[in-house]
Amino acid sequence: MNTPYGLPILDNCVICKLRTTGFFCDLPQTTLQDMQKIKHPSVHPAGSILFVEGQDPRGVFLICTGRVKLSLNSRDGKTLIVRLAQPGDVLGLRSTISHAPYELTAETLQPSQIEFIRSEDFLKFLQTHGDACLSAATQLSEQCNTAYETIRSLGLTHSVSERVARLLLEWSEEGEQTKDGIRVTVALTHEEIAQLIGTTRETVTRTLSDFRKRKIAELRGSSLIVRDRVALQGLLAA
Repeated sequence: MNTPYGLPILDNCVICKLRTTGFFCDLPQTTLQDMQKIKHPSVHPAGSILFVEGQDPRGVFLICTGRVKLSLNSRDGKTLIVRLAQPGDVLGLRSTISHAPYELTAETLQPSQIEFIRSEDFLKFLQTHGDACLSAATQLSEQCNTAYETIRSLGLTHSVSERVARLLLEWSEEGEQTKDGIRVTVALTHEEIAQLIGTTRETVTRTLSDFRKRKIAELRGSSLIVRDRVALQGLLAA
């Protein structure tokens, strides 16, 4: 059975055919069975806000399908996208464990199935399942490393061309090889790409136009073609 957004309903983690590497998916079957009792599945359209920066934590959100944009906002209205969360990621983990407000805003980029677990249920679950507690610690460590990489990219990368090249190379790792190059579906606007690398929409547009003229990479709508990975890698060394 599919939802109105065309997504299959994945209601049982134990027998889910889409299980991947992540907090839910790596847990033993007996632990998953107990997790099954406390989770609440839901399907969200693109643009759905799961929680906002500064909000008191209600619990954790686990991504089954789709992608979620995690962002920070300044007082003057500027937005920085910290990362794009993927299936298997847990959102709101630090805030739920530390009883601190959510530090980011989470918004779905496409129709997504999200599993929600209330704070009190989740904390009791961690207390009674050591494997789940270790998995949560691993996920927090990975999120911390991602934050370090974001800071390094924004603070130590001098040119926007290098930032864009680094981003396209990262995306191309999961792309499909075609006769024209590596094809990737990108669900971000130029404005959102700018928010992801800490620059302006106009600068991103100019940089992508330059890449297209040089036959390095081309973004048309939601379709990205990376034609020359070697050239992109060369920009990182420049």
